[in-house]
Amino acid sequence: MQLNNNPLIIRIATVPLSLHKLLNGQMKYMQNNGFNVHLVSSPGPETKAIMECENCGLTSISMTRSISPFQDLISLFRLCILFFKMKPAIIHTHTPKAGFLGMIAATIVGVPIKMHTIAGLPWTESKGLKRKILKQVEKLTIYFSTRIHVNSLNLLNYIKNQGLDSLPSKLKVLGNGSSNGIDADHFSRERTDINKVKDLLKFSRIESGGFIWLFVGRLVKEKGIAELVEAFLQVKKIHPYDQLWLVGPMEKKDSLDPSLIELIEKDESIINWGYQDDVRPFFANAGSLVFPSYREGFPNVPMQAAAMECPMILSDINGCNEIVSDKYNGILVPVKNSSSLTEAMILMRNNLDLRSSFVHRSLEMVKEKYSNKKIWSLLEAEYKELLISNKH
Repeated sequence: MQLNNNPLIIRIATVPLSLHKLLNGQMKYMQNNGFNVHLVSSPGPETKAIMECENCGLTSISMTRSISPFQDLISLFRLCILFFKMKPAIIHTHTPKAGFLGMIAATIVGVPIKMHTIAGLPWTESKGLKRKILKQVEKLTIYFSTRIHVNSLNLLNYIKNQGLDSLPSKLKVLGNGSSNGIDADHFSRERTDINKVKDLLKFSRIESGGFIWLFVGRLVKEKGIAELVEAFLQVKKIHPYDQLWLVGPMEKKDSLDPSLIELIEKDESIINWGYQDDVRPFFANAGSLVFPSYREGFPNVPMQAAAMECPMILSDINGCNEIVSDKYNGILVPVKNSSSLTEAMILMRNNLDLRSSFVHRSLEMVKEKYSNKKIWSLLEAEYKELLISNKH
């Protein structure tokens, strides 16, 4: 189906939140630059907001994030029917399950261009048989694709070293990395509602001299929440008025230990704000972002922190170590190491001049290298290049 003679792109993610937050604005840009875009994801509360924001149609097809063969077959069948009816020129998938099912369905139906974006490798934190299965799924997704976008230069090298693709030429990074870049006009202190900033401080009742440590993201084990809480409690022994703010949803998959959840709930210096639509007031209040994740592709949160002039402590992992150079525009710490995290937090807290230099350098870097409009224009050019190649 090609309305107005514009080629149709179907963009797919396992859950609607991925489309809404991780790719915000990208589909609308494509709609305004010569494409029709239709979205597919599992049902969810964000679907209406996505359609309004991106000016796109959306079809809900249930897809699980876990290994579930029977449900996956149903999802695959429904994707095949949708592709057959809509006859897209391009299928572009995100997230592992949507990528696997989307690439197979597109191959079955004969969609000419099959693109998948890899923004992280979940199997790297799995073990045993599950690790082998997830790795094989990733390998098959790459095999059935026309082009693979990897959203981090270091992740690209890792995938090549793991031998996941027998044809490495189909692997590519757009620009300097990232799936969507950052809107530095939106994520700025000048655009942040000062009343919301003050309301958060009032609600937190932080005492004079207290320092706010901020985490933004899913509250799950692989984000390093256990190490973060442990390090914060050590810092609090020296600075008793400090607070730890956790902003993000708790999830059942890879969930935190019950004892850790209980500690978070009982400790008055730790505030769990839950999922927030607008994270800017939290960055504006924070003394530093602490992001001790175990694995990432190219994370959005550190880019948001950089644009919001918030100093950063990140894990020394793919993606994070492309945004931050250690001791130049932030601090990198070894993964799963709470003692190193404690040392970094104390260093950050006790050095105002260091924090100021980090903020200045990060802001310049993110504006120069990771503009969302630059990423969108590169992707637009990629689509058009693939369409032209397919005609010959």
